[in-house]
Amino acid sequence: MDFLQTLKIALRALRTNKMRSFLTMLGIIIGIAAVIAMMAVGSGASYVISQQIASIGSNIILILPGSTTSGGLRSGFGGAQTLTGDDVKAIMNECPSIESAAPTVRSSGLVVYGNMNWSTIIMGTTPELFDIREWGVVSGRSISQQDQDGAAKVCLLGQTVSENLFGSGDPVGKIIRIKKVPFTVIGLLDRKGQSPQGQDQDDAIFVPLRTAQRNLVKSQLPNTVGAVMVKARNQALLSRAEEEIQALLNQRHRITNGKEPDYSTRNLSEILAVAEQSSKAMSLLLGAVASISLVVGGIGIMNIMLVSVTERTREIGIRMAIGARRNDILLQFMTEAVLLTMIGGVIGITLGAGGATVVSRILSWPTLISIQSVTIAFFFSAAVGIFFGFYPARKAAGLNPIDALRYE
Repeated sequence: MDFLQTLKIALRALRTNKMRSFLTMLGIIIGIAAVIAMMAVGSGASYVISQQIASIGSNIILILPGSTTSGGLRSGFGGAQTLTGDDVKAIMNECPSIESAAPTVRSSGLVVYGNMNWSTIIMGTTPELFDIREWGVVSGRSISQQDQDGAAKVCLLGQTVSENLFGSGDPVGKIIRIKKVPFTVIGLLDRKGQSPQGQDQDDAIFVPLRTAQRNLVKSQLPNTVGAVMVKARNQALLSRAEEEIQALLNQRHRITNGKEPDYSTRNLSEILAVAEQSSKAMSLLLGAVASISLVVGGIGIMNIMLVSVTERTREIGIRMAIGARRNDILLQFMTEAVLLTMIGGVIGITLGAGGATVVSRILSWPTLISIQSVTIAFFFSAAVGIFFGFYPARKAAGLNPIDALRYE
């Protein structure tokens, strides 16, 4: 008996008991739908995190100044002004694993244009920052070294600031007031979106570092900086670059053995990579939990197939009597089991994709359905049919023809 004939017989057997076939497939349908939906949710979360990682930049190390102690209370890193512009120059000149470094100072304040105003973050920095963070402009130009050297009163706007001050209009060339100081808008930055911490990266204004130090940030030490963002030459040199920075700053700040450093370094790529791995692990966990229902569905298929073998014992005996071999009987029942799971898999994939779309729209939660997850789910459903259908099929093939014919 050829495979096509076996397939027709299997389809006829499934159509004969439509309701039972549907109820048998239900476990597989629910299992596959759950796997697809859960993996879509997990993949969507991983995609968002990877986009956030890309928005920060690659191969980045953040250097923060030290802490202060007052009345026995420590303020934490960033509370003291321990980093200087000379430290940044030394890092660039004496750390071979470093590609570039950008000092920053940070403040916040009110920005005014006409009758519109917006309170936002004000960042003073050098042109290197935008290369480090791979942050381009969509209109106008970026801050230049000439702007930095001349302490020019120019600024770059983030998308959020621009929308709140200018709506959909082009801000380039307009004059705004930052803390009552007039600045000319020279460029509009590309959209970055949220950071991994949930902060709006586009809600900020960037001005030349020297301009910020002179006009916007009050500091008793004019050469100090709030933080330094450093980019290593490549991913492989990140750890070495961090070690070089620590050794250099320990030497410059006279940090001896046993003394606590007055700065801290943070490898952003490692931190964000851990977050991405956690998201992937959660995605796999969700898929594994949803797969349990597939096993339950497979057990249901095995039970129903055993019942079917019992009900069709006489039919099996007749087929053996007219020449059907044991392999033909085995193939027939295996085909029925695989058909049940594959049809259920297709329905489950459709329902899972639809469910993921509904979740995305109602809860505004990102979902991502990949071809890989669909393919895995489909072939896994077929594997469930083979695994749980083999025992009933073998039992059917192992029946004695005479006993089967006598069965009532």
